[in-house]
Amino acid sequence: MVCSRLTRPRPMARAAWALALLPAVLAGCGGASLWPFGGETPEASRKPVNATEYRCPGGVSLYVRNLERGSVMLIAPDRELRLDKKAEGRYGYGRVEMDIDKDRLDLIDPPTNQVNCQRAGGTAAK
Repeated sequence: MVCSRLTRPRPMARAAWALALLPAVLAGCGGASLWPFGGETPEASRKPVNATEYRCPGGVSLYVRNLERGSVMLIAPDRELRLDKKAEGRYGYGRVEMDIDKDRLDLIDPPTNQVNCQRAGGTAAK
């Protein structure tokens, strides 16, 4: 009689095992997530706020944002540069030069040049 008591599973042990396996079963169905911090959110737009997008040949997108005192921030895929105003529609810093008007941007950034970039939309940076 003592042997049968030791081998018989207890109701609480069954419940504990069921509770422990429940997340794995639900995750396998794909209808539930084990992540407790909310559902998936759509990826935010990569366009910087208050910036004008210019699309260049070759699929490169550059963004220009107006700053104080007539300077602009050039946001490129690999870096961001503050360019100071040199003349109307012309900005630069060091060897980097940018000519810009309402619909077109030319960037001279040795050894790379992005010319004839067309405005994609947004607020004009001029």
